[in-house]
Order: sequence, then structure tokens, then C-alpha cells
Amino acid sequence: MSTPSNPVVWFEIYVQDMARARKFYEAVLQKTLEPMQAPEGEVSGFEMFSFPGGPNSPGAGGMLVKMDGVPSGGGGTLVYFASEDCAVEQSRVEAAGGQIFKPKFSIGPYGFCALMIDTEGNCFGLHSMS
Repeated sequence: MSTPSNPVVWFEIYVQDMARARKFYEAVLQKTLEPMQAPEGEVSGFEMFSFPGGPNSPGAGGMLVKMDGVPSGGGGTLVYFASEDCAVEQSRVEAAGGQIFKPKFSIGPYGFCALMIDTEGNCFGLHSMS
């Protein structure tokens, strides 16, 4: 098996309140998150919900994770979610309990981005070409 040209294959967004975080991302992205079983040998206090995708789907797969002792909130990594027009998802953020950190802005020939903060204090991005 060859290594894909894009080395990003998985991401995890850590949360403190899984029900609240799941509701937020489902409302903003208009996607259903699916429960995932914890890997063998994991300790209690571990809960996961995955974003839609699979091995043959474009983009990196990922999930929300609640794990005892692991904080959520700002860090050094930012995940961007693809959209047709990031202003659409941006318009759902505040009603879902999040905050708009930086509204939709141009990144020149690479399209547009918007930066949001979820209900758990994590910053994430939205990206679109229009």
C-alpha cells in the first residue's frame, strides 16, 4: 500500500460534554455523527462520535472524543471543515451555542475561510472556494 500524497488521515477534537458538542457540530455542519466503540483496553470515561466518511471518501476522517483527564479548548492545531460556502455554516454557529471568532474572509486564490469557537472552547475553521 502506498502512502497518500496528503499525510493527514485522522483528527480528534476533544470535548468535555459530548452531548453538547455533538449537537453543536451536527447543527453547524448539518451532518450526523455516529458513535464509535472505544478501542480494546481503553479505560472508562472514553466516548467517541465520528464525522461521516470512510476509507474511500475524500478528506481526513475524524471524531469528537471525550476522555477523562484530557482537556478541550484552544491549542496549537486547527481543523478546517469543507463547505460550499463557509458563510452558511458560519450562520448556524451562534444559534448552536458557539462563537464566531473571525467571520468569512478571503484567502486569495485559495478561496475563503471563517474561524469559529465550538461549545467546548475549541477553535475550528470553515473553508470554501466561494
